[in-house]
Amino acid sequence: MDKPIKLGLLGLGRAGSGMHFPELHGRQGKIQFYAVCDEIPERAQKFVDAFGSKAYATYEEMLADPEIELISIATRSCDHFAHAKAALLAGKNVMLEKPFCVNTAQVRELIALGSQPAGPHLYVRHNRRFEAGFQKVMEIIDSGKLGNVYEIKLTRNGYQRRNDWQTIHRFGGGQLLNWGPHIVDHSLRFCGGAYTKMYSEIRHVAAAGDCEDHIKIVFTGVNGRIVDMEISGGVAIPTPEYMVYGSKGTLISEKGGFLVKYLDPEKPLSPIEADPETPGSGKGFGNPEPLSWIEEHVEVNSNAGTDRVWDALYESIRHGAAYPIPLDQAAAVTEVIEKVKKDTIFA
Repeated sequence: MDKPIKLGLLGLGRAGSGMHFPELHGRQGKIQFYAVCDEIPERAQKFVDAFGSKAYATYEEMLADPEIELISIATRSCDHFAHAKAALLAGKNVMLEKPFCVNTAQVRELIALGSQPAGPHLYVRHNRRFEAGFQKVMEIIDSGKLGNVYEIKLTRNGYQRRNDWQTIHRFGGGQLLNWGPHIVDHSLRFCGGAYTKMYSEIRHVAAAGDCEDHIKIVFTGVNGRIVDMEISGGVAIPTPEYMVYGSKGTLISEKGGFLVKYLDPEKPLSPIEADPETPGSGKGFGNPEPLSWIEEHVEVNSNAGTDRVWDALYESIRHGAAYPIPLDQAAAVTEVIEKVKKDTIFA
C-alpha cells in the first residue's frame, strides 16, 4: 500500500480547523496531518490531540522539516502568494486554498515555480468543482434532455452584515476573492472554458469594511451560452442556486435537489412553419399543439462531495493522475476577478 502523504498545514482558523480537519479526518491513511502551524499556538492542540501532529511555532521551522511532502496553505488571502512561494522554493508540493492569489502577476510566478515536471507541484483547492450539485447540473446538461442549453443563472446569496477580515481590502477581502473563485470557476465551465463577452457590476450593500459584497457577472461563453452569476450578501429572500434554460426543458434548484421539466423524447415534435397570414377573430396566440412534458425531482445534496478534492490530490501525487483543476483553468478564474475589479466602478 502507498505510504500516506505527510502534510504540513499552515493556518488553523476557519478553513484549516473548520474544513481541512473534518475533510481529512477519515483520510489519514492517504494524507496525514504530520505537522501544523499557526500564529495563535493554542489552535494546534486540536490537531496534536487528534492526530499526534507536530506543532511548529514558525512557518520557517515547518518548511525545514524534511519529512513534510506537502504544504497546505489556509491563511488569509493576502498571504497566499508569499506562503506558497516560500513552500515551493523549499521544495514542497503545495495545496493552495482559494483564492489562488490576489492578482494574475502572482499567479504566473507561482505557476512557473510549481509546474515543472520534476516538481515541486502546485495544486489549487477549487474544491467546489467536486460539489455534487454542480456536477449533477453538468450531467443533466450533457445528457441532452434539456435540448440546447442557451442560458444558465447561478447564485449564492443571502443577507449578512459581515464584519470579519474578509470585508477588508488590505487582507484580500470581498466576495470576489471569497465565493468568487468558486462561482467564477463554475461559470467558466458552463461557458465552455472561456468567454467572448463579459459584463460586470459590484456593490457594497450590507457588510462592514471597504469591499464588495454584491457581485453580478454575465458571460457569453465560447459555446454561445449566456451565463449569469450573482453572489450577494444583500438579498433577504435568496433565489435558486441554479436555473438552466434549454430549448427542450428547464432545470431549477428546489429543496433537496432540482426540478427538471423537459419534453418527452419519445414523442417527437411535428415540424412547424411561421404563418404570415392574419389569424382572424377568435383565433388564439401561438401554436395550439399539445406538448408532452416530463417532470422529475432529482435529489442531491448540493454541498456534498467537495472533500473529494483530497482524493484527486492523492491520486495525482502518488499515482501521477491528472489533477482535475489544471493551473491554467485556476489562473483564468483569477484573470476574470482581476478584470472585474479593474473594469467595474465600485459603488
